[in-house]
Amino acid sequence: MATFDPLDDFERDSFTADHVTRRVFRKGAGPGVLVISEIPGITPYVADFARRVVDEGFTVAMPDFIGEAGKPMTMPYTLSAMAKVCISREFSIFRRGAASPITDWMRACARDLHQRAGGPGVGAIGMCLTGGFALAMAVDEELLAPVLSQPSLPFPLLPGLGRALPLSNEDLARVRQRVADDGLEILGMRFEGDLVCPRARFDRLAEEFGDAFIRIEVPNSAANPRGRPNPPHSVVTTDLIDQPGEPTHDALLRCLDFFRQKLAA
Repeated sequence: MATFDPLDDFERDSFTADHVTRRVFRKGAGPGVLVISEIPGITPYVADFARRVVDEGFTVAMPDFIGEAGKPMTMPYTLSAMAKVCISREFSIFRRGAASPITDWMRACARDLHQRAGGPGVGAIGMCLTGGFALAMAVDEELLAPVLSQPSLPFPLLPGLGRALPLSNEDLARVRQRVADDGLEILGMRFEGDLVCPRARFDRLAEEFGDAFIRIEVPNSAANPRGRPNPPHSVVTTDLIDQPGEPTHDALLRCLDFFRQKLAA
């Protein structure tokens, strides 16, 4: 199990939008990438992923919006964070055809990151609960490299929600327009047997965006055996096996290469 990560190598900053101020961890130089953590928050594995992005020549901004930054993931900690999210008005847990309200704050944070870091635009990766945020944020022209890692909202616990996407029909049309006019591409990653991010959601993304949706699905057997229950879920963090030849390692490299391709000046 990972130990507590003090995140001492990151700069601690804050950002305010829509009268809401949140702490943001920043590190690196070069074009910006917004790393939006999964539940229960900025775990050591999420922080390590952010460091990999920095090592590739990017400026990372990592908002701290839930949980205790640097605290390792445990089942009680995860359940506690999930309970807070479920009662929060900032997240649309089961609502189809609508982005979570917190997405507006993330969009503003991405625009601020672009102003700070420069370059042609920014990238963003959401994970699990936040996986679809990068898609909803792609309505803005600054976002050039959206990555959806196991996008789980709306949670597929009711009929039809497995295919639902976390943005309005108007915003979906705007993203489709960017795909057609600007050559926008969207990278998605999931484990094949993931029930929280079901195959039906990736099928829907492929229907909406065609070849512009780059689909990566990793076999369950390729997950890191850290004692987590099956099926595995977190492709580039908790379930990553960071060794050459491993499917999750290949997915990580494809994600980093996607940022390089889209954000190179």
